[in-house]
Formats: sequence, C-alpha cells, structure tokens
Amino acid sequence: MNELEVRELRYFVAVAEELNFSRAAQRLQMAQPPLSKAIAQLESRLGVRLLERTTRQVRLTAAGQVLLDEARLVVDAVHAAARRTRRAGRPTPRLVVAVKPGGDAGLLGEVLAAYREAGPQLPPPEVVVGGSGEPIAMLRDGRADVALLRSPFDGRGLDSQPLVVEPRLAVLPAAHRLAGRRRLRSADLAGEPVPRWQGADPADAAYYAGRDGAGGGPAPGDAPEGPLVASVEQLLEVVALGQAVGFLALSTTERHRRPDLAYRPVVGLSPSTVVVAWPETSRSAAVAAFVRAAHEVAARHPDRLTGLAS
Repeated sequence: MNELEVRELRYFVAVAEELNFSRAAQRLQMAQPPLSKAIAQLESRLGVRLLERTTRQVRLTAAGQVLLDEARLVVDAVHAAARRTRRAGRPTPRLVVAVKPGGDAGLLGEVLAAYREAGPQLPPPEVVVGGSGEPIAMLRDGRADVALLRSPFDGRGLDSQPLVVEPRLAVLPAAHRLAGRRRLRSADLAGEPVPRWQGADPADAAYYAGRDGAGGGPAPGDAPEGPLVASVEQLLEVVALGQAVGFLALSTTERHRRPDLAYRPVVGLSPSTVVVAWPETSRSAAVAAFVRAAHEVAARHPDRLTGLAS
C-alpha cells in the first residue's frame, strides 16, 4: 500500500469534522466531486470503509474515527514543523512558553529566572498567556515550544513531566449551607449543580465537577448541570451568584480571595498536577534547559503547597 499523503489526510479531516461533503469542500476551497473521489480512493487504498453515507447524512465508521484521531495529529505536526522552522530561522529566535492564568502554581517566575541563568547561548523566553485549552493547542500547532499545563489534558504527541501535585478545594458561595464547615466529603456535595467547562470531554467534565471517581464520590451523572464557563473568572462569578459550586487548585484559590466565596477542603477529591510539556519530537536544547529549570525550581519548594494550606 502506498504511503498516505498529507493532502489526503487534510481532505478526510475536513469531511470527518463537517460530516457533510458540501461544507467540507467549501472549507477546503475546492469542488465537491474531486473531494468525494479523493475520499473514495482513500477508502479503496486502505481497504476499509471510513464513512457511512446515506442521502440524509454522513457518519464516521469505527475505522474512520481512528483515522480522524490519527490524521489530526499528523496534519497538526506538519503545520507545527513549518511554524517552528520559520521561527527558528528568525534573526532573534525565542523560546515560546505557553501557560494559562494560574496554571503554573506560582512557579513560572522562578523557572524563567533559572532558565536565563542556564547560559547566554539560549534564546530568550517569551511567555504567551492563553485561555483554557490554548496552551496545549499552541504546543500542537507550533506556536509554542514548551508549556506549563494542569491535568487532565490530552497528552498524545507530547512528552511531559510532573512538577507539583496540589490539592483542589471546593468553591462555595459564602452563604452556602456548607460554608461553615472546615472540611467536606464528596457525598456532602451530591446534588449540587456544577459548572460545565467549555470544550471538556466526558472524562474532563467529570474531573472538573469533582466526580471523577478518585474519592469514591457521586458519579458524574448525579450532578445537575450548572452554567457553561470558559475561565476561572467565569466560574467564580457563577458560584458567587449561587448558581453552582466548583473545584479549583489550592494555589488558584490563593490568588482569588473574595469575601463572597468560601474555599473548603474535600476529603478524597482528586488533586491537580502541574506538568511541563513539550512536543515528543522536540530535540531543542532550549526546551531541555527549560525542563531542567522547571524541575530544579519545583524541587526547591517541596513544602510550598503544603504551606499554602496552613
């Protein structure tokens, strides 16, 4: 069988995501007949049916879903290679570090200082702060070289190493019936509405709702759906308004002290892990230096997170 071509994979991703040949053709800026022919040829070469077509709808087969997952990685990797190559060829290359607000557990400043001290031959760091889901997207598409991420995340195509593990706390309205307690159990929060995080898959949604099974708490389906949120700031507002309860990492709660909110430990609630991540194909000396710096800084503060809780 001949090698798959990136062009074919781009075509298939468009069709698989749109589940409509006409919309996919418009997205690809091409006519529909050659697109349909290309997909048929791809199925013939692979020897499997990728799409179930009827006069009313297009659906992915099991094989098609596998190819979609793999093809996205390949297409992203090709685009990322081009971006990184262009950035490396600039007169003054930089190490782009992606992070979201509160995603570094307070370590980033020291990590950057340690990286700069590693040697003048290293490119200077440039920090890009993105919203939820953006740092990992930047790693995949080549806009960033390294990132600080919080679990859970899709690690396909990435290497990563944990830096710190910190507890998560329940976020309650200050007037909530449970706000007066010093410590909660998962069962105490059964039936409370929880925010829905934009773009979260079922596993991530269970984690963000504090019902991922780590502490034997209620199953995800037991939690009424709360408002849709896309940032910590949104979560805090809907909780303060009494529309939901949420869960945030300890260091994040320290940065968002408010009189209308109460933060309480929850026995058995799964923790939040901060990791340093980079593309698994990276051979960059600058990325390696940043990873070493991150580990050195994390090792200097073994009691940092424990101290925040006291």
